[in-house]
Amino acid sequence: MIRDEILNQLRIAPGTRVRLGDFDPGWAQTDELRELGKGAVRERAAAILEKNTGELAEAQELLWASATRGVLIILQGIDASGKDGTIKHVMRGVNPQGCRVVSFKVPTEAERRRPFLWRHMNAVPARGEIVIFNRSHYEETLIVRVHPHLLDPAVYPADSINETFWKQRYEDINAFEHHLARNGTLILKFYLNISRDEQKKRFIKRLEDPEKHWKFSTSDVAEREHWEAYRRAFEDSISATSTDWAPWHIIPADQKWVARALVAEYITSAIRKLKLRYPTVSDDEHESLNQALRKLRDES
Repeated sequence: MIRDEILNQLRIAPGTRVRLGDFDPGWAQTDELRELGKGAVRERAAAILEKNTGELAEAQELLWASATRGVLIILQGIDASGKDGTIKHVMRGVNPQGCRVVSFKVPTEAERRRPFLWRHMNAVPARGEIVIFNRSHYEETLIVRVHPHLLDPAVYPADSINETFWKQRYEDINAFEHHLARNGTLILKFYLNISRDEQKKRFIKRLEDPEKHWKFSTSDVAEREHWEAYRRAFEDSISATSTDWAPWHIIPADQKWVARALVAEYITSAIRKLKLRYPTVSDDEHESLNQALRKLRDES
């Protein structure tokens, strides 16, 4: 288990003005971890991840059986921050029947003609289901803020894209997530925080390995030139939308094993706190089940 004092350092309280520079992507948040050294931290993180993978599988089965709550996990981060790998390793033990991953790409023409949250509302979890947004509705306050020309000028004239515009988008997102929470959806939001140097290392590694070329786009290098603009956009979004019902967690992600262990710990702990129970049956249903059992046992 990861101590609560460590987890609380990474959870953003409502009303906090976030400065990403205050969070160490390499992460050694306690003297204990610093003294352990990198190898020992990696071993401990692997053990935590393994334990939580098993517990998450059990929690998901209970979530699916009770069908009273849904879970929405939101993953955001700069390119190469480890979103795909986090999903792969943290969710590897869950039943695919009760888990979906949704990646929101460039909006289609039909999606652009509707309110910006429309396609996300259509993808939220049903009761009993876990849904992971690998990128999410927050892209509508990130990439389009860094590149406002991507907004349809017929709908959003240039002179309307100002601080009030973004404030209203944050308000819409908070209302959207509050609506989900009031209707039984547990919302967990994670920003995978990597350094610029670590992103460079991961890009180079992809380019040097032909089998990883498919993971790289030349636009990734072009977007690196907007590093600070993206950081400011993330800071504004996280500051404005970390709420009691949908808190943000800033996950140190330079070390992949640490990020995965932390995300697994948060998810498992949050589902456990829902105190879900397996469905019970009425006395009449119980008697019917006993009759079915007796009939099966009596078969020749």
